Amino acid sequence: MITAHGTDAPPEFRAVLDALGARRLRPEVTLREVPAPRRIAPWSVALTGEVEAPRADDPDLASGRFIVLHDPAGQEAWQGSFRVVTMVRATLEPEMASEEMLAEVAWTWLEDALRDTGAAVRAEGGTVTRVLSQSFGALAGKDNDVELEMRASWTPVPAG
Repeated sequence: MITAHGTDAPPEFRAVLDALGARRLRPEVTLREVPAPRRIAPWSVALTGEVEAPRADDPDLASGRFIVLHDPAGQEAWQGSFRVVTMVRATLEPEMASEEMLAEVAWTWLEDALRDTGAAVRAEGGTVTRVLSQSFGALAGKDNDVELEMRASWTPVPAG
């Protein structure tokens, strides 16, 4: 069950909590509710997620955070009364480190996912960061690690 701080949440925010709680996840994905930011909006909920690797001895494939903010009065920068904020970190194949278009492609993954779910959004923005870790000395034989981090936010447009 997904909750949020306070018990007198407006009906439109309670509907979001109900929708989040009803989502079915793939078996390799685990979600956990964590404390949500309290200063940005009067109502918020935050979830962390992990995508587990197929083998127990492999590191997790991805992790992230999903936050829904709600200010019934709206916020000008949001262009609405809700804001979704996400942060995803994923491990990639070492060959991806040299892909010049990696950030642009990753951003289109987000745009495609929103479109494929039928989500109408506005005021979307974010960053994509590629991290390449090379090992030296006693660790010189270790493969390079490549991580991609995407931070994104958007305002959902109500259906209607």
